[in-house]
Amino acid sequence: MTSAPPRMIELPRMIELHDVHLTLASAAGPVNILRGIDLEIAAGATVGVVGPSGSGKSTMIAAMAGLERATRGTIRIAGTDITALDEDRLARFRRDTIGIVFQAFHLIPTMTALENVAIPLELAGRDDALDSAGDSLAAVGLSARSGHYPSQLSGGEQQRVALARAVAARPKLLLADEPTGNLDQETGQRVIDLMFRIQDEAGATFVLITHDPALAGRCQRILRIVDGRIDGGGGP
Repeated sequence: MTSAPPRMIELPRMIELHDVHLTLASAAGPVNILRGIDLEIAAGATVGVVGPSGSGKSTMIAAMAGLERATRGTIRIAGTDITALDEDRLARFRRDTIGIVFQAFHLIPTMTALENVAIPLELAGRDDALDSAGDSLAAVGLSARSGHYPSQLSGGEQQRVALARAVAARPKLLLADEPTGNLDQETGQRVIDLMFRIQDEAGATFVLITHDPALAGRCQRILRIVDGRIDGGGGP
């Protein structure tokens, strides 16, 4: 009697893009940024996104986060069709589900590191916002700098504050757009190591835009974007 072959366990999808187009207006006429993106990314996966400048990498990430509205197509994140949400519901969904780290740190200069990290938690009505923000700063090794303002922090420290803010609410999805672009190589390496460690500990899905092939190679999967399309398959 022969035994049945082992059954493959299919991971749930964290990201599903179907025929996503995004067109922006310009003085010279409409510009087609995304030209029919079909993509699935499993929950907990790490994905590096590479491609030439202007190919649509950042726009695709912005569409995943709901920061840019798709002109056509559907985008499902953690099972929710974000293209069907109004602005208020989209903002709440993004706050509760998605953490974003940009190349620019986007810290509020008049707030301390702790206050910058606490902002999304306070907006969510969390009573423990400051305590949780302190825990998040501790996770990135900046407890001693919690009372400092961005101008008093190095570039690497500012990016770690931005990372702490992105993960403070324990998002299911972490998006990073060239997060080390403004850092020197050694500092950037430390920040990236920290991002992968936090992703692994949280089990979050991690999508990283980078121009560095070696950095992209640390991810489980690499996507190449060319002229607004995925070069090759977009399956999980």
